[in-house]
Amino acid sequence: MLGIMGNSPNRAHYPLSIKLCLLKKGNRMYGQMNTSMEATADVLGKYKLMLGMKSLDYEIKELTDYSKSCCDCYVLLKDRIDRLSSFMMDEENESAWRIYGDCEDVKTYAEKLRESSVQALCDMEKYHSSCICDKKQNIQGYLSTLSDAVRGELVRYGITGNSKVLFIGAGAFPLSSLTIAKDTGAAVLGLDIDAEAVQLARRVAGASGLNDKVGFTEKRVHELSFAQDATHVIIASLVKSKLALLDELRAVIQPEAKVILRYGNGLKSIFNYPLETHLEDDWITSKLPSHGTLYDSIILKKQPSQARVKSS
Repeated sequence: MLGIMGNSPNRAHYPLSIKLCLLKKGNRMYGQMNTSMEATADVLGKYKLMLGMKSLDYEIKELTDYSKSCCDCYVLLKDRIDRLSSFMMDEENESAWRIYGDCEDVKTYAEKLRESSVQALCDMEKYHSSCICDKKQNIQGYLSTLSDAVRGELVRYGITGNSKVLFIGAGAFPLSSLTIAKDTGAAVLGLDIDAEAVQLARRVAGASGLNDKVGFTEKRVHELSFAQDATHVIIASLVKSKLALLDELRAVIQPEAKVILRYGNGLKSIFNYPLETHLEDDWITSKLPSHGTLYDSIILKKQPSQARVKSS
């Protein structure tokens, strides 16, 4: 026992140089452990982000299907869409996206969630429109709520009673189009590629008493004389083929017309179609503040060279 005790390490009797070496080694080991723990936490952030998107995608898909059989499920579906909005605005999720947003598996989950949420929102709009048309809901309450939310935007866009506004991607429950007409007196034409949505939108406009100011169509932009006279064109964030649409618009709109393009990059792309390109070659661009908003917005005007090409 004494031999063992006598041979056992006793740091109190180590020379100072050896103590310093042991201390440095311990610090390195502790630093490596901390680095390993931080790396693990970062990786867990990625999987937490993906799990959150996957869970929302599953619930939104299921409730979209359930709602076709039971209209009461739209209440639950709206709750999940609200959760999606909160998830999208969460700072921790935004931080994780900045690190892992370019990973293929993260992008795949985001794209699936976006398609599910867009379909869910379209179905919800049709449901609410049907309720308005059947007088089960009051459209004025919706308009008052949205009016308070978008009043600042309308002033920023410069929309007045003399404006002509083409709203692309108006949807079946066209609150934005109706609010613009109600608050400013502008003439508004809503465009949507979904024929059923257009029919429902027309009925809702009639129920709101604004059908003398707002019209709806499923025609293409180049088929509309209204597009040539429009002072403002608003493209909804749920419009998918933005670049092709901008090319079509550039050929028909007036040089002074403003195009307000809504989109969602980064984490916002789980609920909006992104804009992953620069437009400065063809457009004069003015980015709008987007912190705390559910989508990004940019104001576009034709480059002078483009305007000259059209006039010539």
